[in-house]
Amino acid sequence: MKPTDIRNPDVFHKVVDCQWACPAHTPVPEYIRLIAAGRYADAYMVNWQSNVFPGILGRTCDRPCEPACRRGRVEENNGPESMREKPEPVAICRLKRVAADHKGDVRARMPKPATRLNGKRIACIGAGPSSLTVARDLAPLGYHVTIFEADPKAGGFMRTQVPRFRLPEQVIDEECGYILDLGVEFIGDRRIDSMRSMLGEGYDAVFVGSGAPRGRNLEIPGREEAAANIHLGLDWLANVYFEHVKSVGKRVIVLGGGNTAMDCCRSARRLGGEDVKVLVRSGFDEMKASPWEKEDAMEEGIPILDYRVPKTFVHEDGKLTGMTFEVVRAEYDANGRRKLVPTGEPDEFHACDEVLIAIGQENAFPWIERDCGIEFGEWDMPVVDKVTHQSSLPHVLFGGDAAFGPKNIIWAVAHGHAAAISIDKLLHGEDTRERPDPMVELTSQKMGIHEWTYDNAVSPDERFLVPWSKEAKKLDSIKVEVELGFDAATAWKETQRCLNCDVQTVFTRDKCIECDACVDICPTDCITFTANGEEADLRQRLTAPAVNTTQELYVSAPLPTMRVMVKDEDVCLHCSLCAERCPTGAWDMQKFLLLETHAGTGCRTHKARDVA
Repeated sequence: MKPTDIRNPDVFHKVVDCQWACPAHTPVPEYIRLIAAGRYADAYMVNWQSNVFPGILGRTCDRPCEPACRRGRVEENNGPESMREKPEPVAICRLKRVAADHKGDVRARMPKPATRLNGKRIACIGAGPSSLTVARDLAPLGYHVTIFEADPKAGGFMRTQVPRFRLPEQVIDEECGYILDLGVEFIGDRRIDSMRSMLGEGYDAVFVGSGAPRGRNLEIPGREEAAANIHLGLDWLANVYFEHVKSVGKRVIVLGGGNTAMDCCRSARRLGGEDVKVLVRSGFDEMKASPWEKEDAMEEGIPILDYRVPKTFVHEDGKLTGMTFEVVRAEYDANGRRKLVPTGEPDEFHACDEVLIAIGQENAFPWIERDCGIEFGEWDMPVVDKVTHQSSLPHVLFGGDAAFGPKNIIWAVAHGHAAAISIDKLLHGEDTRERPDPMVELTSQKMGIHEWTYDNAVSPDERFLVPWSKEAKKLDSIKVEVELGFDAATAWKETQRCLNCDVQTVFTRDKCIECDACVDICPTDCITFTANGEEADLRQRLTAPAVNTTQELYVSAPLPTMRVMVKDEDVCLHCSLCAERCPTGAWDMQKFLLLETHAGTGCRTHKARDVA
């Protein structure tokens, strides 16, 4: 194999998988170490710089970082049998909430409103996470940002569609408030109904972050006749939030397999539903809902019945009495494409008083005139550049669900950061496709022969569970938060499960005397000195064969004996024993810090190492 320089930033990018799996590139190990040190405010600010909503995301994030966490892989390969059965990543999301819950007052550490405006006016349509991120990035640079929102308060779907038992109102108020306090003009209770009119108001740039506001309907027999007791899930959740809906029927069917369906069924239980069930046309494992959302629903006594295709709404004189479903199974062709085929069993009838339809979301742009210069393409969606987020009108940009369809909060934040860069470059006459490089630092963690600036002990603990509120378990309040979050002691224990993936072993070939001391002391046999060869052959000749081909091997240039050093990062614990044992200092532990640059140079003064 060709040599791989472990000091190459591209290599580090692949090692710190959790940071790269996060669309906002949050420096996960960095803030986890700060939590371990009791520096909660510092950890919060590191999060705030990248993901903007630590308290909100610490409760609601879809956690794309956690499947990438190497802790699960290491447990699977090296842990005791109990861990191998169900390897668990570090509770990254819930530790984010710890930083938010324990941070204290951080208002003095937030950026201040610009003392002088630059004369440029930006309009943001919708006050969801994407628009708020654009405002957060641009307002400190002197832009006058105006956010238009159809509802009275900022937050978008975070406020109106995520139930209060998952996300308290005060958390939304606080984290939206940090952004509005930057001098952002917020105009609530104003729905934008004409893009042409908006373009006529003379804004230098317009950002559309209006979300995917329309729930997908289900047109099957009986839908129109029984409409009074059939509701679109998104609209129903909003009506629950605004207290237009305060109760439900005793028997409720929820259709759909996403997180909105889980929010609907759990809300229905708290509003008086005694027999609440979820029916979904896909298999249980194929549902789009996060695994923990499904687990929480079932914990509250809500069954999930899969492979049921809705056929009819049954009614008597316009009064809904139930639904019929066809029972199906999945078949896959040679290309892996799924097809649902009937099992031949009789159709099932499920009695109900109300039905909540949560089978998907759709974008709705009736307010954008088709002759105003914005090109529309497939699915009647605006054509949006995936890098710059610009439409065919360069000064009109889209982000969040409005850009590429429904995703989640952290993706909306990432879109907001990217769009803010484009707006800043566009209004400075620069090429919006030339994106700023991230700031990368590599620093040794050595303080002495056996002493490091980070805690390198590896905890054998399994993932800790977040406790639930006893009051919430009564299921009699839509506003009592279910999860209590980690206390400080449990949070510390969970931080110790982190493998500090950003503190990497760095090998200096010229210092190596090939004594093999690092091989002898390595607890996972991840280091091997051997003759070079082709990758497939080399993987089998390592001290511990490297079976995960998705993880690159790190290979040194030839040593004096013509052997090469090969390291399998897949099972490395970052324990630093190799660096402690090495008599020549050929091994070092170096921390990789990636700081994604945001719009302009002004925001970069608030980068993580300064606020921490």
